[in-house]
Amino acid sequence: MKKKVLLFVFLLAFGTVAMAQKYAFIDTEYVLENIPAYAAAQEQLDQISKQYQKELETMHAEIEQMYQDFQAEAVLLSEDMKRKREDVIISKEKNYKELQRKYFGREGDLFKKRQGLIKPIQDDVFNAVQELATEGSYAVIFDKAGSLTMLYTNPKFDLSDQVLQKLGYKN
Repeated sequence: MKKKVLLFVFLLAFGTVAMAQKYAFIDTEYVLENIPAYAAAQEQLDQISKQYQKELETMHAEIEQMYQDFQAEAVLLSEDMKRKREDVIISKEKNYKELQRKYFGREGDLFKKRQGLIKPIQDDVFNAVQELATEGSYAVIFDKAGSLTMLYTNPKFDLSDQVLQKLGYKN
């Protein structure tokens, strides 16, 4: 409902000005799916992610086994030995969480790798869209792959294939 109200307000406020403007849209998902370098980068990121995940799962299983062994042997251990074993388990858990953050955190290895592989491709797409907007005198180019809801789109205003051509790819 909010989207409809916002769309109505947008159309009402800018309706008279909008009549003189040119609008178009692209589908970035479609564009990126048709760029081989993007698919290769995604595959590489998936492989890295699986490798990291496997390493973390192995470490987690080791911690779980240590904890189970500790529980089974706790009645036989002195207080000093219990404390030492607990400290080792807690230390391993901290290492696990640090490694998890290092791999998958906001500034983790996977994020940095994604920035290095995907961002240049996205920048190329953005630059191609910008060139098309300038060449075609478009006021606005929407992305229908994003969260913007478009109930109807006329294919004649879809510039997705032109973006691919600008980047040197054929549909």
